[in-house]
Amino acid sequence: MKIPSVLAVAALLLPGTAYAQTSPVVMAALGDSISAGFNACGWYVSCASRSWSTGDDAEVNSHYLRLRELVPAVAGHNVNLAVPGSTSADLAGQARAAVAKGAAYVTILIGAQDACVGSEKDMTPVDVFGRRVDEALAVLRPTGARVIVGSIPDLRRLWSVGKASMVARAFWTVGHICPSMLAEPSSTARKDRLRRERVRARVMAYNERLGESCLAYGPACRYDGGAVFSFPYTLRHVSVWDYFHPSGDGQRALAEVTFDAVFSGGALV
Repeated sequence: MKIPSVLAVAALLLPGTAYAQTSPVVMAALGDSISAGFNACGWYVSCASRSWSTGDDAEVNSHYLRLRELVPAVAGHNVNLAVPGSTSADLAGQARAAVAKGAAYVTILIGAQDACVGSEKDMTPVDVFGRRVDEALAVLRPTGARVIVGSIPDLRRLWSVGKASMVARAFWTVGHICPSMLAEPSSTARKDRLRRERVRARVMAYNERLGESCLAYGPACRYDGGAVFSFPYTLRHVSVWDYFHPSGDGQRALAEVTFDAVFSGGALV
C-alpha cells in the first residue's frame, strides 16, 4: 500500500475533517461478474466479500478495506452494484443506482462481456461501447463522485495460460465460456489465431475508449492506464470453478494493481 496516496484519498473523501467525519461515506462498485466476485468463493455464485472493489475479506484487501483504515466513515457503506453478465448497456442503470445510494467513490470495471460473446460479429462496436460509458459517467458527474476505472483483462492471455490445461479446456468448451476467444482452444489454425487477435484488438480498443471517457469526465476520474490488461496473471489467479473468473488470488491482484495504478501519482482532486 502506498501510504501517502491513501492519506491523500482520505483527505479527498472527507475534505477538511478527514478523521472526524461521522456521516456516512458511500463507495460503490459498478460492472459485471468480475466486480461481483463471481466464482471467487464457491460454485457459480457471486461472492461480494471477495470483490476487489467493495469486498471485506481481509485476504483480498480491497479498495474498501484500504480506504476504511483511514476513513472510518466508509465502514459499512460498501455497496456492490455489479451484476454478473452485465455489459456496457447496463452501466448507466448501475450509475443511477450509485447516485441514489449517494456514492462518493465509484469503481468501474466493464467490457469483458461486450467481447465475450458467441461470435466475433456479436461483439459490441467500439463506438457503441464508448457512448454507453460516456452516458454512465454523465450520470455520475453532477454528483462530484470520484471515479476509478479499471481496464478490461487481456482475454487472450487467459487462453494462453489455460490452453495446455485439459480441465480448463473442458470447462471452456462444455460451459461455452467466452466462445469469441476460447472456442477451439487447442487449434493453431490460422483462422483461429486471427480470431483471437481480433478479439484482443477489440478489448484494447475498449480500453482506449475507457481512458478517453475517464479523461473527459475530468480530474475526479482516474483510469488505471491499462494496468489490469497488462497484469501477467496465471491460472492461480483464475477460479477453479470455471477457469474464467478471478479467484480469491485474482481479486487480490486486481485490488492491488488498480489501487497502485490510479493513486501512484497522488490523490484525485
